[in-house]
Amino acid sequence: MIGSMFNSDSKPTPLQAGAARKESREQRFLRIKQDVHRHLIAALDTGSATALKDHELRRELRRGIEDLCRYRADLLNEGERERLINEVIDETLGLGPIEPLLRDPTISDILINGPKVVYVERRGRLERTNVAFHDEDHLVEIVQRIASKIGRRLDEANPMVDARLADGSRVNAVIRPLALDGALVSIRRFAAKPLIAADLISRGSICREMIEFLAACVQGRLNMVVSGGTGSGKSTLLNMLSGYISENERLATIEDAAELQLQQPHVARMETRPANLEGQGEVRSRDLLRNALRMRPDRIIVGECRGDEAFDMLQAMTTGHAGSLTTIHANGTRHAIRRLEMLVGMASFELPIWFIRELIASAVTIVVHCERLAGGQRRVTQISEVTGLVGEQVQMHDLFTFEKTGLDQEHRQMGRFMATGIRPQCLEVLREAGIILPPSLFERRQLIPERADTVAPVTPRRNPT
Repeated sequence: MIGSMFNSDSKPTPLQAGAARKESREQRFLRIKQDVHRHLIAALDTGSATALKDHELRRELRRGIEDLCRYRADLLNEGERERLINEVIDETLGLGPIEPLLRDPTISDILINGPKVVYVERRGRLERTNVAFHDEDHLVEIVQRIASKIGRRLDEANPMVDARLADGSRVNAVIRPLALDGALVSIRRFAAKPLIAADLISRGSICREMIEFLAACVQGRLNMVVSGGTGSGKSTLLNMLSGYISENERLATIEDAAELQLQQPHVARMETRPANLEGQGEVRSRDLLRNALRMRPDRIIVGECRGDEAFDMLQAMTTGHAGSLTTIHANGTRHAIRRLEMLVGMASFELPIWFIRELIASAVTIVVHCERLAGGQRRVTQISEVTGLVGEQVQMHDLFTFEKTGLDQEHRQMGRFMATGIRPQCLEVLREAGIILPPSLFERRQLIPERADTVAPVTPRRNPT
């Protein structure tokens, strides 16, 4: 197999011992790695390689690299050879220097500011790594590899891209001339296994009473909006809530970069598409949303409302697609309603404000706000109910809140979850759906988070009659 994949006459030339002594050991390692990678690519028979499965290709690449490394035996020890083999395989098949970061389950975000500056977020804290790319061309090449796999382009004509990795992680990249100091790349990691309610409760992100109410709202087909800032946990919460949707329902999802991890068997997933070089072929969220209405979905889930698709989303919520969900960037539940007003107004300038507010009040029942607090913790800080219009103003009240009480010695936000004591008006709708929530769930009090070892699954109580 080696002979069929590699040209035997492509061998690296030995280094001069004198030149090697002028370099540090790390510099020498990097130079040898680049040289071996270059010769590997030159010797690789792409026709034979593409016929192999991933694990077979990795095995054959390892053999080929070991063969090339024999010409550097005087310069590399056993540990360096193993490191070189792994890094060259990552360079050839994976994402180069950041591949080890992607295998680290404790990392939630990878933030790249040019080829020599790479930060990661662990447990809500940013820390700089010693990972570096050879140069900016190397970094751009890696990002272009990601984008090309899903049919996206990244070049001077299109210097921004939203893409995704095979595991669903979301990638955003900006290159020159928009990025002044080198390519900027952010990767939002997603767990291989979606978080469930017990995970969020055990992490202190939400309390059982709040989950029980939200799960009832999902099963009772109330329309819901999840708001929050970047990295606040909106998509994580949306994924978790979708787990309470019946497996018998048909779902349609619309996203800019597919990242939702729905567990239902009947899901029609759609993703927007940017325009081509000629400025044609663009498919927007609004186009997909209108098409989704013809696909007989029971519910529609829009990954994020950020433009004129908000108007169509609200119309869908009021015309036979009850129980739909979406997210929106906002600073609180009331600000989320104002953002919806603005987005709908931008979509249809001729609509009067009283009509827009009436549409929102009739479409949205529950707004949930997520926040990334000082210290990096993610919390659900508000659950509010939209109760209708008073005059021309959308009225809503808080059912559950998170009250901030200051910072601890490590500058992490402290606080407590509270039930406000307000009884939701939507309880009657839930009762008609056969879901009974006890009045005590909403009594004004502090809600005590549970320990990780005591969290049990949350199942909304249904009326036996």
